[in-house]
Amino acid sequence: MKKVTQKRCVSVLAGVLGCIISLPAGAQTSQEVLSLTLDQALEVALSENPTIRIADQEITKQGYAKKGTYAALFPQIDLVGSYQRTIEKQTMYMDGVDGMSGGLKVGRDNNWSGGVSATMPLVSVPLWKSLKISAYDVELSVEKARSSRIELIDQVQRSFYSALLARDAYNVYKQAYDNAIYNHKEIKQKYEQGLAAEYDLIRANVNVKNAEPNMYDAENSLILARWQLKALLGLDLESEIECIGTLSDYEENLIPDFVSINTDLMDNSQLKQLDIQHGQLLKTKQMQVAQYYPSLSMQFNYQWNSMNNDFRMGHYRWDPYSILGVNLSIPIFSGGKRYSDVKQTQISIKQLKDQRLDTERNLRLAVKQYTDQMNTCIKQYSAASAGVTEAEKSYVITMKRYETGEGTLLEINDAQLSLTQSQLNLNQSIYNYLVAKSSLEKTLGSEALHPSSMRVTK
Repeated sequence: MKKVTQKRCVSVLAGVLGCIISLPAGAQTSQEVLSLTLDQALEVALSENPTIRIADQEITKQGYAKKGTYAALFPQIDLVGSYQRTIEKQTMYMDGVDGMSGGLKVGRDNNWSGGVSATMPLVSVPLWKSLKISAYDVELSVEKARSSRIELIDQVQRSFYSALLARDAYNVYKQAYDNAIYNHKEIKQKYEQGLAAEYDLIRANVNVKNAEPNMYDAENSLILARWQLKALLGLDLESEIECIGTLSDYEENLIPDFVSINTDLMDNSQLKQLDIQHGQLLKTKQMQVAQYYPSLSMQFNYQWNSMNNDFRMGHYRWDPYSILGVNLSIPIFSGGKRYSDVKQTQISIKQLKDQRLDTERNLRLAVKQYTDQMNTCIKQYSAASAGVTEAEKSYVITMKRYETGEGTLLEINDAQLSLTQSQLNLNQSIYNYLVAKSSLEKTLGSEALHPSSMRVTK
């Protein structure tokens, strides 16, 4: 008797715990539930996710770097000043004077100078080539930011579909649990009326207990899926969200969507980044070759100089000094450094070509894999859909047979198991298709396209 009482207490506690877990978010806290469609989830993620903000900041940073490179074309103007203390003055000798006689000490103890210095390149081919390289840097950062958005879209879509799958799985297990509760009540009434055996009552009770863990596990999976989605969206993890829609909303357009697939890799971000890097290397090679060319620059200095033996600056005499000149530099010999740099860049260009070829092959293999997986999922969906229809019909017939005394509880359990499995298979096939579709879109570089366009309004 004591053991029975303990079992009932444990059963009551488990039921209370299940009720607490299954309470709506508004019943547990005063927080408002945020309901999101897939489009809204993507919009929130693209505006709130830190990865996207970092990528956008990188574009801005590269833009400033490009402006800094262009600044080298303009005159560089500086205020200059210097002070020198003479420790030992120079000795000057003059021709025609006895060499044995003492020389003339020149200079003063303190030497001051200050003024303006300006330089400006007139002809500098390496500088002009470097400007084009900086433009590629900005383009590359823009493409990397686009790649980050594509990656985030894929992650958000996967997480959103996982939340839908977890909720649909919970509904399936909840339905199985409700059916077990209903059967238990019916069999208990029949047992009390002497129309059912005690064995049937025990089995019905066991079915209820067996259905509970699956329901709680599915509920926990749903909570974790929502937490993962909130993390991707950049939302507070303590906030409450609800994903609008079900996996069944996508099923009617699976086949039409699969037929209209475009497998062109023209927008793939990896290939675009490799192409930009190839352009960078070509410009780098041109810049290195330009190191052999002469360069011409202009220089201007305007200074005031003063030489004194004391520090009475108010009595100093300042004499102006100015120059304007042109500097011509012709490279002659650098120990083979320029030649080595050019050869190194040529090898990098060949490596990048081979890398692009290998990347494109792997991407085409991935596209083939995803399309085949989508085709398989459609076949699985067709089989699972027919299975659900037959399983539902079988369960209804089995219940009628048991109510009329022609069937057994074992047949009901078998029909319930078949129905649960077929429903899970149906949801899983739709989920697998959507995940493969999302991965394919990421591979193709389809930033703006996602399966939300497949949604059917009910």
